[in-house]
Amino acid sequence: MSNSVRDKILGRLKSAVRYSVPDAPEVEHPHTDSLGKHEKMEKLKGFMEAVRTEVHITKAEDWVDQLKHILEKRDLKTLLYAPETATGEKLKQGWPDEAPQLPQLVTYESDIEDFKEKLFHIDAAITSTKGGIAETGAIILWPDQKEPRLMSLVPPIHIAVLEAEKIHNTFSEAIQTENWPDKMPTNAVLISGPSKTADIELTLAFGVHGPKELIVLIVEN
Repeated sequence: MSNSVRDKILGRLKSAVRYSVPDAPEVEHPHTDSLGKHEKMEKLKGFMEAVRTEVHITKAEDWVDQLKHILEKRDLKTLLYAPETATGEKLKQGWPDEAPQLPQLVTYESDIEDFKEKLFHIDAAITSTKGGIAETGAIILWPDQKEPRLMSLVPPIHIAVLEAEKIHNTFSEAIQTENWPDKMPTNAVLISGPSKTADIELTLAFGVHGPKELIVLIVEN
């Protein structure tokens, strides 16, 4: 390409009318009802039970005993927990050293890479939660080194402890109230029910890519 032709092309580009990008209009947030604590609890419970989640509402001082009663009905050998969390401390304090009808507590206390092989032989795991969302019926997990994400993904049964005061009306409210932008983890996990998938014939199967049972304990302080 000759210099004259190139100069003509560049000249046309420089002289072309430049369009400014208009400012985006402000969008109003959709209206959502601001529910009371018990209304949020019942709404979340209803949505989660609709997708086969087992939900129990209990008092803060009773949730470990409630969990014992739930697990007595299941033939489980092991229950994985994180001892450095508030949920783990409470569980350990209320769990008997010897109880044939209950699973044995297994402590998560090493790097996840060193624990992977053992993790796939665990019957159930219990985790804490960051909060819940009433509008969609979901719990929020905040994985970290003390309580890694695989604890809620690998064992066949996942047990989650949710404080009633941390149930939010909407996802947006959860982000704002908990100030997510200033303390985001590597990932945040939203869970509404046990793992499920369907084949081409729409036959629903549970537990194919994660826990086949989800048990949520909503704890009132």
